[in-house]
Amino acid sequence: MEPHLELLESRLVEYSVETAMAVIVDGNVNLKIDTQHLRELSFRIGSIYQFIGELLVQSDNEATLQARVGRNVDGIDLNLYHQSLQLLRQFQADHFNKRTN
Repeated sequence: MEPHLELLESRLVEYSVETAMAVIVDGNVNLKIDTQHLRELSFRIGSIYQFIGELLVQSDNEATLQARVGRNVDGIDLNLYHQSLQLLRQFQADHFNKRTN
């Protein structure tokens, strides 16, 4: 399966310095993050992080985000952030539909 570019932000619940693997959670969904390319970022359990990278899905449907960019976004208003993402996706869908008609 081909990698899919993703932008994710969620609360950090697990991090291993030895493996550079992190686990983030948003609601009842969690995702493994491979952070080996993020050498300048320090991780704190309970903090909110935003990652951009390729989502790799194995044959057993286990997913891992290969993070290329990451940042701590503690203090962000998550409700407002999610609202703005919904509006952006709606705008992009409307724009794409207009281009194909």
